Amino acid sequence: MPKLKTKSGAKKRFKVTATGKVIYAQRGKRHGMIKRTNKQIRNLRGTNVLFKSDGDNVKKYFLPNA
Repeated sequence: MPKLKTKSGAKKRFKVTATGKVIYAQRGKRHGMIKRTNKQIRNLRGTNVLFKSDGDNVKKYFLPNA
């Protein structure tokens, strides 16, 4: 069996914590900030935790070595 490779797009988007949760950066902050309200920009700061089932799929298919 060949080794499983990590998807390079996923390693830029997700990070696995020590307890096994998958965290991701919030979407909607790349461009077009002038259209968004200050409240939207403020609420999109930081990171979020994926739901458990989605996190399990990310770890299984995209980050097999995490």
